[in-house]
Amino acid sequence: MKVRPPCAPKDRKSTLFRSRNRSRSPFVAPHHKGHQKPPQSQPDKPNRPEDKALRVGIFTREYPPQVYGGAGVHVDYLSRELAREIEVEVHCWGSQHAHEPNLHVIGQQPWDEITNGTDGKFKGALEAFSLNLSQVKDLQSIDIVHTHTWYVSMAGFLAKKLYGVPFVITTHSLEPLRAWKAEQLGSGYAMSSWMERTAILDADAIIAVSEGTKADILRAYPDMDEDLIHVIYNGIDLKEYQKTSETKALIEYGVDPSIPYVLFVGRITRQKGVTHLVDAIDYLPPETQVVLCAGAPDTPDIADELRAKVEHARLKHPHIVWIEKMVTKQETIQLYSHCRVFCCPSVYEPFGIINLEAMACRAPVVASSTGGIKEVVVEGVTGYLVPFESDPATAFPVDPDAFAQDLAVRINMLLQDPEKCKRFGDAGRKRVEDMFSWTAIARQTIDLYRKLVERRAAGKS
Repeated sequence: MKVRPPCAPKDRKSTLFRSRNRSRSPFVAPHHKGHQKPPQSQPDKPNRPEDKALRVGIFTREYPPQVYGGAGVHVDYLSRELAREIEVEVHCWGSQHAHEPNLHVIGQQPWDEITNGTDGKFKGALEAFSLNLSQVKDLQSIDIVHTHTWYVSMAGFLAKKLYGVPFVITTHSLEPLRAWKAEQLGSGYAMSSWMERTAILDADAIIAVSEGTKADILRAYPDMDEDLIHVIYNGIDLKEYQKTSETKALIEYGVDPSIPYVLFVGRITRQKGVTHLVDAIDYLPPETQVVLCAGAPDTPDIADELRAKVEHARLKHPHIVWIEKMVTKQETIQLYSHCRVFCCPSVYEPFGIINLEAMACRAPVVASSTGGIKEVVVEGVTGYLVPFESDPATAFPVDPDAFAQDLAVRINMLLQDPEKCKRFGDAGRKRVEDMFSWTAIARQTIDLYRKLVERRAAGKS
């Protein structure tokens, strides 16, 4: 099936979307009429024939500027790094339309009939399914599809059936392990779970963002073939995320740079555990400054719950600053750079990219000892891991008050020891530099794509 993507002008059809069989250097833009043929290699990158003309279709709910979570951050950086070597076509939710050398972004919206005619909580699941149906009709010359989160999983499933291409899923989280999603999606949680399960069990490869996530996949889907699961970590742009002396954002948001502060960055959702950190404030010294960079609530109810907890905590701890929105990347870097302690109290975290961001800015971390966090934060070296016992049915702490107290104990240890904070921060930066480069992650991903495409061509899948 050959159709022109809706965002490509007609007069560019023959140049932007040439056949994937045409030989072309993967490191330059497609050459247009009148252009000189580009050189076959460049001094800063090897020209590897096995990477020529490979075109991946990446499906994601989030893509800049509409990014609100770790999955969106992951896709943003991964797609740009992949485009340095192969062709990338990103299909996302929104109005984004862009064409750069090797990187084409196509945003679409769910069907109006569903968006404007449905009021139930399950609306989100129906919107996702409708958009997945729209997205698969717009593919051209795709060699492989790669989806991120359940919101787009059925697009990958259908693309595999309709176009006969390999299908890869990156699991940033798993619906069976997020029972609280029923609060957000209502009965649509059954639909999101079905969409994820159907896609995962049909995929040609699953990318787990940590060894902990791999174990979770096998626990949630025991019928899964373990050989199809590949662990490829999240990464970070080390040039962007580094400690800065700039404090403009702190002052604008009412943070006192002269008072050490504990920082939280994340969405207002059960998963991120921000309410447990607020509960822990009762066990911190009254003069402690706590900065909650928390926005995008899953539901009005959880936003109201957090507001009530913050107001209660302020009765004894007046230095609580709640930045009730999703701040810019540059502002976040300033907040990371000047905090005494960064706290990640997540109750479920397949990886926890915010910990990488904090460590890259030399912030010591106090985080829940759960999921992929245990592979990022090193106990007693880059921060402290807080013991976490989760309820098997809800994933919430078995004893919430004990968890809050344990968070406070480790936070207090660092608040009282600035020298240890500096040592942990320096070690965190080094660990990020050594292990979490996007270049290495993109190379591992391309190698997986190549193996799957070759396997499909040989008739082995």
